[in-house]
Amino acid sequence: MRIYLIGFMGSGKSHTGKLLAAKLGIPAIDLDEQIEMRAGKTISDLFQTLGEDRFRALEQQALHATSQLEHAVISCGGGTPCFFDNMQWMNDHGLTIYLHTKETLLLERLEKESAMRPILAQTNPLSLAEHIHQLLEKRLTWYLQAQIVYHQHQNGEDVAGFLYQCMLNRQIPTILA
Repeated sequence: MRIYLIGFMGSGKSHTGKLLAAKLGIPAIDLDEQIEMRAGKTISDLFQTLGEDRFRALEQQALHATSQLEHAVISCGGGTPCFFDNMQWMNDHGLTIYLHTKETLLLERLEKESAMRPILAQTNPLSLAEHIHQLLEKRLTWYLQAQIVYHQHQNGEDVAGFLYQCMLNRQIPTILA
């Protein structure tokens, strides 16, 4: 089984992906790490040197390469589902889970690391909340195409544990928590 975790930056995709993969006994793949290994550059460097359009093409190639994995939890970049036919492709090739996170939680998490995120690096800290709101609104159309939507209400939720229990019980509703 291939599981694609999607959601806005700071929603915990990489963290949850590692924990869920460990519980399932399958590999955890971080799509951004795969892109960095293939290109020999950081995501920030790729954005700066190639621009977003060429970066998104590399991202799509890395995403399609995951079809070679029989079992894995793949944590995708926040924009991955929003370009080309990536969201439909993920739905066709695995189980998609959107980690829907309250904007206040995203802001709390991203304030600490916005300089490391290419999409946020140029954002004035005073307008970070507005930027998150606008970008999230723009991306929501794609995120909501996921087969499962998990709503995170606060920090510290055991998202991976909850998803694992649902999978063990073969009870995977469309909207969780």
